Formats: sequence, structure tokens, C-alpha cells
Amino acid sequence: MAYKCDICGKRHQVGFNVSHAHNKTKRRWSPNLQVVRHEENGRIRRIKACTQCIKKGRVCKPSPRPKIQAGAES
Repeated sequence: MAYKCDICGKRHQVGFNVSHAHNKTKRRWSPNLQVVRHEENGRIRRIKACTQCIKKGRVCKPSPRPKIQAGAES
């Protein structure tokens, strides 16, 4: 799976490290991706989402599952 945000499509950015002598070497910046559970059309999937999408509420997190108590009979 590619290293990109499944919601906004953010990927690596490419640029240069520049020294004091102005030597340039290639480098890249990675987005801060997190694996989160996302609910879409009633289905729950794990997706890679950048932290900006999580903060802005673009990721619809599912409600937590109810906990089943051990030994409790109905």
C-alpha cells in the first residue's frame, strides 16, 4: 500500500538539504500518517490518514464496541 493519506491524498514532498557551502542533496518529507478505524457506508475499515484530516474531522471514527462482562448472565 502506498505511503499516502487515503482521504486527502497527501504524499511525500521532495526537496534538498542545503549545506553552508551550498551543496545540495536530495531528501524528502513524509506526512504524519496514522492508521485509524474509519466508518464508511456502514462498514468499518482501517485506513491511513494524516493528522490534519483527523483533526479536521474528515475521519468518521466508529463508536466503541460495548464491553461484555465475564460471568454476567442475562
